[in-house]
Amino acid sequence: MRILITGASGQLGLELSSVLKGELIKTFNTREVQGGYRLDLENFSQLEDFIIKKRPDVIINTASMTDVDKCEVERERAYRVNAEAVKHIVRASRVIEAYLIHIITDYVFDGQKGLYKEEDLPNPVNYYGLSKLLGETYALSYDDSLVVRTSGVFRHKGYPVYVYKTLKEDKEVSAFKGYYSPISARKLAEAISELIQYRKTGILNVAGERISRVDLAMKIKDKFNLGGSIKEVDYVKGWIAKRPFDSSLDISKAKKILSIDFYSLDENLRYMVV
Repeated sequence: MRILITGASGQLGLELSSVLKGELIKTFNTREVQGGYRLDLENFSQLEDFIIKKRPDVIINTASMTDVDKCEVERERAYRVNAEAVKHIVRASRVIEAYLIHIITDYVFDGQKGLYKEEDLPNPVNYYGLSKLLGETYALSYDDSLVVRTSGVFRHKGYPVYVYKTLKEDKEVSAFKGYYSPISARKLAEAISELIQYRKTGILNVAGERISRVDLAMKIKDKFNLGGSIKEVDYVKGWIAKRPFDSSLDISKAKKILSIDFYSLDENLRYMVV
């Protein structure tokens, strides 16, 4: 099986590269990956041409502009990368009849209620979430696609890693009020590897268990016996874009489909790279 991974230098891309079996076609943009191909997702003709020439059986689109505040400021680029590029990936996928897995964020929701199900109506509160929602819409226009909604992916960066490193230096952690469903890049990659076998289509939430950022910080502090302190805040200094209060995802559907423990906090924290 030939599998194309876009964004192979990202956290999820790195873990997919180590977990997946078969012939892997890895692409990157700025951070080089050994044996990979440089591919600019904003060069749409090159993007389509690359996919059609490589003819992968499966495409996993992990490439994204994920800096929430940068997306708020650089809206045109966020739209091109997070939305318009997906349209062209879909166009090429149709030509070669590839199975497409597209990775999406919990930030497509407004955070008013939490534990969002696959069928709940998205309502993003920032441009990052809107651009990703538009990309999701393009992906779902293709019959042979699976949109994986996830939350707070971490590996060598992300909130849990920030907490660990800050507390280890005996400093204060700023914990944004609210809830989400963090998952390690490794467990998400393992879940995607299993999902490829089932060739599911539509939308599926694959994330960790719902937890507040304060409780998560306390868990990390206790688990690793760290110093420092934790302060709950309404916003983090320097933020530009609004964040949803509770963007946690209901993962009951994925629990029934997948055979692995992709969701428990202790299992996910095993794969922090610090």
